[in-house]
Amino acid sequence: MTAHLPTLLTRLTLITGIMAATASHAAPEQAAVKKQVDAAVAPVMKKHNIAGMAVGVIAQDKTYLFNYGVASRQTASAVTSSTLFELGSISKTFTATLASYAQVKGYLKLSDTVESYLPKMQKTEFGSVSLMQLGTHTPGGFPLQVPEQIGNNVQLMSYLQQWKPPFEKGTKRTYTNPGIGMLGLITAKAMGQDFIPLMEKQLYAGLGLSNTYIDIPDQQVNNYAQGYTSQDTPTRVSKGVLWAEAYGAKSTSADMVRFLKINMHMADVDEQLQKAVTNTHTGYFQTAAMTQDLIWEQYPYPVTLASLQHGNSADFALSPQPVKALTPPMAPRDDVWINKTGSTNGFGAYVAFVPKRKIGIVILANKNYPNADRLAIAYQILGGL
Repeated sequence: MTAHLPTLLTRLTLITGIMAATASHAAPEQAAVKKQVDAAVAPVMKKHNIAGMAVGVIAQDKTYLFNYGVASRQTASAVTSSTLFELGSISKTFTATLASYAQVKGYLKLSDTVESYLPKMQKTEFGSVSLMQLGTHTPGGFPLQVPEQIGNNVQLMSYLQQWKPPFEKGTKRTYTNPGIGMLGLITAKAMGQDFIPLMEKQLYAGLGLSNTYIDIPDQQVNNYAQGYTSQDTPTRVSKGVLWAEAYGAKSTSADMVRFLKINMHMADVDEQLQKAVTNTHTGYFQTAAMTQDLIWEQYPYPVTLASLQHGNSADFALSPQPVKALTPPMAPRDDVWINKTGSTNGFGAYVAFVPKRKIGIVILANKNYPNADRLAIAYQILGGL
């Protein structure tokens, strides 16, 4: 044993040296990514007086989480990777995933019409709309929001029975909360459960999203960030009709990074759930700016920042856009930039990923600030990777 001691010490020294070298290599890489994120985030936070922001970056097999500012100005609590932010319309990607999962499990078909699941809608204009059209903003001209005079589901159903589309379904895209909201409601009905527990106990749990909620449990309330209006007054999401289905989710940067990794086949998940997630990347309609998937929006990669900002602009979303149906639908692709914005009165979020490059970004803030600046942050950071 003694004769081999120098050799053993030499090997231990060599191993220690390799570990030290690896550590010294990893530290600058983390620092380099942080430098890029700092440079992109700091000016925007200052420009819009944003209290707090959480950013998650995926670069191949590595994940980076960075936190800025405070979750609440009142308590001065710092943003962490466990801080819950309202996702706004990014919630729609989960609703779309649930509908896709229901199709994989045989509960429904996206090609079916509404009247197949809501008998009261038989022989109505709304009854002839397909579930796919509800998930692609193409049912024929739904309003952006549920009309203010509607306060419950009974009134909603009465409204939908009388609804007359301003143009033919499947011909124009108009961004709509009621459309995806009704897809969520129908999906839950088809699966025989209420929407919120179905999402929280089956979908979020199945995806391994341990800190994603619609109704935040008591033990997580202290992690719920305070949102701020454009006038910097405190606010949080209001619970209107179809709010849970369209814009009710809250999540952390860590959970949302995991969700993006699942979207890029970079995380372990149940095979049927993975299929459901991937199928939401199917392209159904071509617009002048991008391809409309099931809620997700995709652009050929590489893509310019100007193209992304145009496709994600309020002008594009809120005015009817002619669409061309993709027949057959476009199979999920890797060489695309896939994204979604989300906003409530007090929060602004953005997520994007490029499957082929295995890169992605999550940007969560407790203030609703312009989409153009969210995209600029993402583009600057991902471009640096």
